[in-house]
Amino acid sequence: MIDYEALFSDGTEMFCTPMEADPGESVTIRFRAAQNNVDRIFLCTGGEEREMFFEYARNGFSFYRIEIVLENEPFYYWFLIWQGDESCCYTKTGVSSDVKQEHCFSLFPGFHTPDWAKGAVMYQIYTDRFCNGDPSNDVMNGEYLYLGEMVRHADDWYRLPDGHIDVGNFYGGDLQGVLDKLDYLQDLGIEVIYFNPLFVSPSNHKYDTQDYDHIDPHYGKIVTNLTISTPKSFTDNREAFGYIERTTRQENLEASDALFIRLIEEAHMRGIRVILDGVFNHCGSFHKWMDFERIYEKQPGYPKGAYVSETSPYRDFFCFKEGSTWPYNEQYEGWWDHKTLPKLNYEGSHRLQEEILRIGRKWVSPPYNADGWRLDVAADLGHSLEFNHHFWKRFRTAVRSANPDALILAEHYGDARPWMNGEQWDSVMNYDAFMEPITWFLTGMEKHSDYYQEESFGDAELFAQTMTEQMTVFSEPSLLTTMNQLDNHDHSRFLTRTNHVAGRVEHLGTEAAETNVDSAVLREAVVMQMTWPGAPTLYYGDEAGVCGFTDPDSRRPYPWGREDTELLQFYREAIALHKQYPVLRNGSFCILYYDIHVLGYARFYENEQIFVFVNNREASYELEASVRMAGIAWEEQTTLTMIFSSKKQMKQDKNSETGRMLYSAKTSVSAGDGMIRMTLPKQCAVVLYHADGQPAEKTY
Repeated sequence: MIDYEALFSDGTEMFCTPMEADPGESVTIRFRAAQNNVDRIFLCTGGEEREMFFEYARNGFSFYRIEIVLENEPFYYWFLIWQGDESCCYTKTGVSSDVKQEHCFSLFPGFHTPDWAKGAVMYQIYTDRFCNGDPSNDVMNGEYLYLGEMVRHADDWYRLPDGHIDVGNFYGGDLQGVLDKLDYLQDLGIEVIYFNPLFVSPSNHKYDTQDYDHIDPHYGKIVTNLTISTPKSFTDNREAFGYIERTTRQENLEASDALFIRLIEEAHMRGIRVILDGVFNHCGSFHKWMDFERIYEKQPGYPKGAYVSETSPYRDFFCFKEGSTWPYNEQYEGWWDHKTLPKLNYEGSHRLQEEILRIGRKWVSPPYNADGWRLDVAADLGHSLEFNHHFWKRFRTAVRSANPDALILAEHYGDARPWMNGEQWDSVMNYDAFMEPITWFLTGMEKHSDYYQEESFGDAELFAQTMTEQMTVFSEPSLLTTMNQLDNHDHSRFLTRTNHVAGRVEHLGTEAAETNVDSAVLREAVVMQMTWPGAPTLYYGDEAGVCGFTDPDSRRPYPWGREDTELLQFYREAIALHKQYPVLRNGSFCILYYDIHVLGYARFYENEQIFVFVNNREASYELEASVRMAGIAWEEQTTLTMIFSSKKQMKQDKNSETGRMLYSAKTSVSAGDGMIRMTLPKQCAVVLYHADGQPAEKTY
């Protein structure tokens, strides 16, 4: 009988060497089975079956291999295992009786994701709410109009957003503030900063770009600041002279760009990469190409915008309705019909395409040297999927020609397979195979805190099935670079979801987002975040205990001086754990065990294994879990090391009877017969480590 538990292969370097190969390159594909348990193993590709050869035995397992040479087309494969008359198939979902194309392993010739991004610890910064390092560039009360209201500046950094339309409410966070906190980020263990949009824009979120060519002076530097005059009416920004001076004068724009260059240089000196947010599906009505607010109309050096003149050089950058008349034509297509977000007309303008490709190259090239892009609503770029695929292929070529090591991530919901085939995106923000399933499992909450779903809370079997299915979307290079977040600027804070309160800030108020939250559950989630395949990505303030319903409440200012210091210590140690063990960046993954509110999984590479067990129950749990799937076949008692726990443990200081309470204190755990047996404390995640020095006995 086939030992199904021992069967394993995946796309990591251990089982697919090299993991990222070019056309014409030879690739070694391996498969693992119990020693002397199977008769024949075949690598299957469509209608072809090629027999694999025994390579070596180790720890009670036999490894088989085969060499293939990649051509120019994607290579899809699965395994067929025989023992006597018994057979089974093995795909990315594991053992199965049949094979679906979407579950096959895949290799995309020439597809390389940046090594620095694989498993990198990322940190998302919503700049206006992170740190105010230069009050002289703050947006002033009444400086201009946005959505028919005067913008305002918060009089207290610690005052929370009030649920009112928040886009015109500014706290003053800026790039100087980020510069001032680079040492903090380095100490935390951050390896990549992902910035929400930084380009000139009238809102605090800046997804309504005004000028793609420059950093917003309200985030950068204001060196010329002429007489400030607020609009005299609630309909006309032409008289917002202060805003016009600040955002259109070259001195301010160049000084802001120079500050960004300095920030990149300082970050790189600390080993921190920087990726930018590219909002290319739409721009803003303030954009110089549209100029709906007419702030560029009389500025020297700026051609007339498409709203102002039918003969504007940017006329075909937008979709105007038939029969539209100028001047001041309001009949244009907006993203989701928002007038402040004019949809860009890619199919109708080759020059627009070239402009965006130029922008894509510009910011990853000297002197700016950003390390990549996160692409907003990327699949919605044009008016057809066919065009969108065509454009993102061009974008990848353009960006990688300027910076071969640049990362290209996309915001995307749903199946991203067509986009991650080596020609377009490297990976995505991982909603379907991380944020959403983990939220349902640990909190039972929808990711906006819009509702609670009791049947999903603690359903580890559903979680395991969902993750197994959704992770098949990724080839290994994409999986290891996917952005694994618990929350971000578009959703409620994970810590708030732990209180099971459904609703939004405008109905419940800010205090409800902080009441009865459970940091023990957050710590469990963070352990999973730091040990799951992909790039663990913090949203600023998660580590400080920031709460909040979905936006705008999730965009609260970072509480400098008022942080949850105990939680901050936990994050530092959890990040250090992730960075200390390379197997957590590039090792294989398998789910080992599940029960109601209990989950176990492993990361492993050759003779090294890490086991993670999560108990989200309100009581301790007696665990007895087989770990053979991770390549373990202990016959005698073996000692593992508990290297991390989401609950503090006592670490004895050397040569002293005293100790310190740490999450990373190491204790021993006994195991044997291929089983781990231990008591899991309530609401706790533990991480165990094992390494076997036995060398492989290779036979060719």
